[in-house]
Amino acid sequence: MIQIPKIRQYSSGNFFLMAGPCVVEGRDMALKIAEKIVRSTEKLEIPFVFKASYRKANRSSINSFTGIGDEKALAILKEVSDTFNIPVVTDIHESKEAVTAAAFADVLQIPAFLCRQTDLLIAAARTGKVINIKKGQFLSGDAMRFAVEKIVAEGNSNILLTDRGNSFGYSDLVVDFRNIPAMQSHGVPVVMDVTHSLQQPNQASGITGGNPAMIETIAKAAVAVGVDGLFIETHPHPAVAKSDGANMLQLDKLEPLLEKLIRIKQAIL
Repeated sequence: MIQIPKIRQYSSGNFFLMAGPCVVEGRDMALKIAEKIVRSTEKLEIPFVFKASYRKANRSSINSFTGIGDEKALAILKEVSDTFNIPVVTDIHESKEAVTAAAFADVLQIPAFLCRQTDLLIAAARTGKVINIKKGQFLSGDAMRFAVEKIVAEGNSNILLTDRGNSFGYSDLVVDFRNIPAMQSHGVPVVMDVTHSLQQPNQASGITGGNPAMIETIAKAAVAVGVDGLFIETHPHPAVAKSDGANMLQLDKLEPLLEKLIRIKQAIL
């Protein structure tokens, strides 16, 4: 298992959690969400990484919210990290962003659509940060070994792979749980992105839909299969979230879900 800086270690043997809002909406919201998740994960002894994108570059509609400004959002992520002494993860979309984001984040995330972009992967690897590569919706778990090889070739072995489902038709995703052990066979920890796996992309409205009623189902199955970590986007009021609210978990439902998932984890240990 790789070591993520500042992540709290427990003897519980639990999965780790990457969780937070889809995008940094503002300082108060980010701190409020982080504080709530920190309390829950400390109580349940779950290692925790706070997640929020400082900018959303992959949006269907020109009218979609993309962020509050890069410098402002990155500074908020750093404040979250320093306030609660926890690691943070955020997306990068272009090679030139890697060094900038690395000054604020502990984990750099490669979006699924960009997981084959060699220059982006190399730039991320060269920062020395932990790199979380999301599996493209168009790829198998086996094919992700090539992404791993690109990072390792730059002398960086701090790698996570994340499954977020595979495209099914034009407007849905399905999860093939064979991809979890397939990606673990590459010698890296594997994360299940529970909430993005339930997206319903390419809607006529230009706003991605979702099926949050299935969050618990996907999370339970992933833990039962033996996933190393879970990725869950959460918000106090998903209906008014500025990005991906249709597939996010309501914040007050996170702790009860984690309690159920821990029981499954304990059963398979």
